[in-house]
Order: sequence, then C-alpha cells, then structure tokens
Amino acid sequence: MVLDLVVIGMAVTLGPLHNSAFILLLSSRHGVRQGLAFLLSWLANLVVVIACVMLLTGGQPPARHSVPSTAVIVAKLVIGLALVLYGAHRHRRPPRPHGPPRWTARIDNASPAAAAGLAWLLQPWALVGAGAATAVDANLSALSDWLALAGYCLLATLSLIVMEMYVVWAPAVANTRLNALRSWLAQHQEQLVVTLSLLLGLWLAARSIAELVAA
Repeated sequence: MVLDLVVIGMAVTLGPLHNSAFILLLSSRHGVRQGLAFLLSWLANLVVVIACVMLLTGGQPPARHSVPSTAVIVAKLVIGLALVLYGAHRHRRPPRPHGPPRWTARIDNASPAAAAGLAWLLQPWALVGAGAATAVDANLSALSDWLALAGYCLLATLSLIVMEMYVVWAPAVANTRLNALRSWLAQHQEQLVVTLSLLLGLWLAARSIAELVAA
C-alpha cells in the first residue's frame, strides 16, 4: 500500500494543470491569501476522500481474496487501464492551439472561496480515486498506516506547499521564477499529461493484474 500511495501522490503533485492555475493565483493581487485558500481546499479534498474510505472500511482492510478485496483490485485495474487509454488518446490526437481558460481573466478579483472551489474543480479525480482504492488496505490500528495516509495527502499537496512558502519568503524572486515555470508547463502540458497518465496507468494495471493472478 505504501509504495502505491507514494507513486500516486507523486503523480498528483506533479500534474501541470493545477500547478499552472496555482501559480496564476499566487501572482494575482492577493496571491498569498488566494493561494492558501486553494492549498487548504486541495488538501481538505484529499483528507475527506480518505476519511470516507476509512468510514466505509471501519479502519480495517477487507480480508484477502474476499469479494470486497477483489472488487477494489478490479477498480484499480479499471482506473489504470482508463489512464493508459486516455494517455494514448492524448498522444495520438493532433496538437490543437488553445488560449488560457476564461477564468484567468478574472483571477485578480477572485475571492478565497472561488480559489477554494477552483481547487476542487482541478483535482485529478481519477488519481484521487486510485488513492482511495489503495487506502482501502489501511489498518488504522497500526501507526505506520496512519503515517502512510497522512504522508500521501501531504505528498499530493507538496508542490503547492513549496510554492506557497516560496512566495511568502521571497515574493519578488518567487514570482519571476514561478511565472517562468508556468510558461514551461504551458509549453509542455500535453507531454506531461500523457507521460503521467501512461506511467501511472501502467503501474496500476500491472500491480492490479499481479494481485489478481496471485489471488
């Protein structure tokens, strides 16, 4: 479980879409406040999903080779295959020029509530679902599993935490470098989305098939 959570958390935190949006928020008029609202909403979403999973399982993993256990493995396999197909589709389709989303023009006047809502909209829910399916195996009677779940939520938020702290500590330098990073992300967005989708999809599919065979 821990290794899967690390891989999924890394894929979430490296996603180009929410990182680009977050940099725009940080460079706005009330950037630190809007960024904090986005960050806290992002982290809260992850925590709520994990909490819901723990409520459903009662903090105890399903018995191995049971119907619930097999269903969870199949769910991860489906998510993995869907990510592979999505990545392959994005790779094959011809590049299409597109401008920035409409909401970027109104970002200077965005409220903290709007920034928090944007975090919810930009959450990569397929990856969050994979993390939730993996968390089913957590045993809350073990401290190590508590730490693994907390570490997953923080890892999936790590890029936002680092950028927020950077802007607080060195705003002038941070804004220049983060805007350069946003330009790079915009230029390589397709490649990043395809790469992350394929790598994580293949990982989840391979792990799930191995577990099903072992069962």
